[in-house]
Amino acid sequence: MKYFWLFLSLIITNSFVAQTKIKGQVIDFDTKVPIAFASVSYNNTNFNTDWEGKFLVEVNDFKLSIKVNFKGYYEKITYPQPKTSNITIKLVNDLNEKKAEIYTENNVNNIVKKVIENRKLNDPEKGLSSFQYKNYEYLQVTANPDSIASKIDTIYKKRFLRKPLMKLDSTNYKFKKFSEKQHLYQTEKINLIQHNQFQNKETVLATRMAGFKQPVYEYLGLKLISYSVYENPFEILEIPVQNPISNFGRKLYNYKLIDTVTIDGRKAYRIYFEPKKLNTNRLRGLLYIDTINYAICKAYFRIYGVVNINATYTFDYKKDIDIWFPKNRKFKVSKGNNHEDIKLLGGTIKFSSDLDLTESKNATDQAYVLIESTPFDIEINKSIVISKPRVKIDVPKSSLSQEEDYWNIFKNDSLDKRKLRTYTSIDSLSLSEKIEHKLFLGRKIINGYFPVSIFDIDLRSIIKYNNFEGFRLGLGAVTNSKLSEKYKVAFYGAYGLKDEAFKFGITPSYLLESKSETWISASYTDDISEIAQTNFVTDSRRFKIYDPRPINISTFYNNKMSSVFVESKFLPKTSSYFGISHNQIQPLFDYTFINDDKLYSNYTITAVQLAFQWNPFSNYMQTPMGKIEYEKKHPKFSLQLTQALPNVLDNDFTFSKIDFKTYYELPYLSGQKSSILLQTGIAFGDVPLTHLYSIVPNNLNRDAILQRITIAGKNSFETMFFNEFFSDKYASLQLKHTFNKVRLGYKINPEFTVVTRMAIGSNNKNNQHLGIGYKTLEDGFFESGVECNKIFKGFGLVAFYRYGPNQLANFDDNIAIKISYYLDLGF
Repeated sequence: MKYFWLFLSLIITNSFVAQTKIKGQVIDFDTKVPIAFASVSYNNTNFNTDWEGKFLVEVNDFKLSIKVNFKGYYEKITYPQPKTSNITIKLVNDLNEKKAEIYTENNVNNIVKKVIENRKLNDPEKGLSSFQYKNYEYLQVTANPDSIASKIDTIYKKRFLRKPLMKLDSTNYKFKKFSEKQHLYQTEKINLIQHNQFQNKETVLATRMAGFKQPVYEYLGLKLISYSVYENPFEILEIPVQNPISNFGRKLYNYKLIDTVTIDGRKAYRIYFEPKKLNTNRLRGLLYIDTINYAICKAYFRIYGVVNINATYTFDYKKDIDIWFPKNRKFKVSKGNNHEDIKLLGGTIKFSSDLDLTESKNATDQAYVLIESTPFDIEINKSIVISKPRVKIDVPKSSLSQEEDYWNIFKNDSLDKRKLRTYTSIDSLSLSEKIEHKLFLGRKIINGYFPVSIFDIDLRSIIKYNNFEGFRLGLGAVTNSKLSEKYKVAFYGAYGLKDEAFKFGITPSYLLESKSETWISASYTDDISEIAQTNFVTDSRRFKIYDPRPINISTFYNNKMSSVFVESKFLPKTSSYFGISHNQIQPLFDYTFINDDKLYSNYTITAVQLAFQWNPFSNYMQTPMGKIEYEKKHPKFSLQLTQALPNVLDNDFTFSKIDFKTYYELPYLSGQKSSILLQTGIAFGDVPLTHLYSIVPNNLNRDAILQRITIAGKNSFETMFFNEFFSDKYASLQLKHTFNKVRLGYKINPEFTVVTRMAIGSNNKNNQHLGIGYKTLEDGFFESGVECNKIFKGFGLVAFYRYGPNQLANFDDNIAIKISYYLDLGF
């Protein structure tokens, strides 16, 4: 009998062994990127991993090894363990093996080529005359409770000259219980997408965000995922990547034809693509390509890096028009191979620094972002009327207050109890923590204001410093919408401790038209201004904790100015300004202007000014709060015209000025960026020195280099001395290239920028200006340098060298070393 039981136990044991299935994944040891189609062998059976480096093996003998090979890596041998159902195999680069370029086979290369050639026919935005559909989009930040350990850890806190303090850490336990009840965050919207041959338009029909009565409009403008798989560059989480079905993409990716499958009754090639440089974080994925019309009928995209990004696109085949139309888009962001803490969506989700992805102990690392977008009510090739075509996204007031019954129509997962609890829970949390108020406060501060009751205090007016006034102490404010949405009053007062003089200004304004944000204003100021500077009145106002240039300036003029002006955005993608001003000017330095044989030590200028800023490539959103430039693109153009009016309100001089600038920023897919700033101006007639051009100098005229160390400006000439050059016509060009941050150590990640600046100009009426000596720029001015910004806590160093015809005789005098500072407000 005992032999029977022994025989039976052997049968049972063998049957259990035969049924042991182990899941595995092959990844790169350094980058943690999965290795697709690696060779795996076990028990004389050979097979390959799938496109995500995953495989499944049936283990019947734990004494036999699993061998993994892939070109350019050392062979890896591992032995499965009886109690292990999942294994991760990390391959190490073979530095001794010369990696030959792996070329795509001709047949799959021809397929990809035909996909590219047929893009215009298969892309709905190009192949269809028009279409529109409604789209339900849901975003959640959540975590799988089953993936979170519920144990309470013991931690030890070190104490100086005392025993470590033992404490219980229940963070993971609390996080698990929280995740079982609700999601961490969620928001949803329903929009109407319209397209014709001339433009695209999105109208938000309904939107709601957990914790907010009013939506965060900037989020509604985020392009988290590309709507079309044919876009180039393709965008995932606002990360631009080269599309694998673009002409340039073929140079960056390898393609592998896996097999042929059937989708919606049509045959489709299944093609895997990956970067030619396997250790890069570039896009990789799986494309399903129609064998007849070579359209994309399904797609999986992956990016492995500091965060792991998965995107899935599915399509419906429209037989009557022979096109694959979007059916569903899914998008997931999870923890990746990050060396520093990463915060997404304003800190809603945080991934801690951890070099080993598989052994993270932080429960929040199990959280992820999930976005799903589903089109419905699709209309194709029908007459479509696009209202308000001037804006790309329209958010009407009605979309902010849809009833619950409206949302219930679009809920596909009404049984998700966690989703139902999330709104209630986060709304109450937002109320108790005043989250919406903090966001409102952040928006105000980034524009330089702090709200107090009916006033927004002007943060820029509180304290300043320059060589003429010394410390300038003041207070300024503007009334806000709590008082009125139709009118506002801005005012300020300031006192200079060095010049012992009081300055002030007041500007009442009235809103003529809300949608175009047309304001009419009157203003009176009695203040000082830097000489020979051009201020474009249409430039946007951004808060600076300090303005470095005026610190070293001592040449100002007093200006008592009365003006009336209109500001508006009635022209598409344009900010416009028109005003007339009366200026009583007194130079606060030794200066006399000669005009028609008369000497002027003070004078009156009455002038009219017209200005525009045109951003033709930017996209705008119309909200109940006004227009928002949610997608800033370049180039941008500014034009400003000034005309002094003869014989009007005691005007002393007649002159005209034309000022122009354009700025272009070119971001690269690598994360680097280049920028060009071109600025020019010309003045005709009798122009006093206060209204000429000195081209933003920022250097002190002192002997030693260390004595000239000051704060660097944003776009100033760092080696040009104050009051060194004056021109009545000029042109300046600034070229910059910023490299990716260099990771030198913990929280020390400097950002290097190389800069070249040049200017040329002239002054045809030098004999009109007495009391101040200066040079002209006929021979040009040149400087180049390196900026090492954000070394630590926003501080950095810059160094520039002056060369060319205006190079100084003493070598040291051509060198300027400055301190830079970039403030990150975190909003």
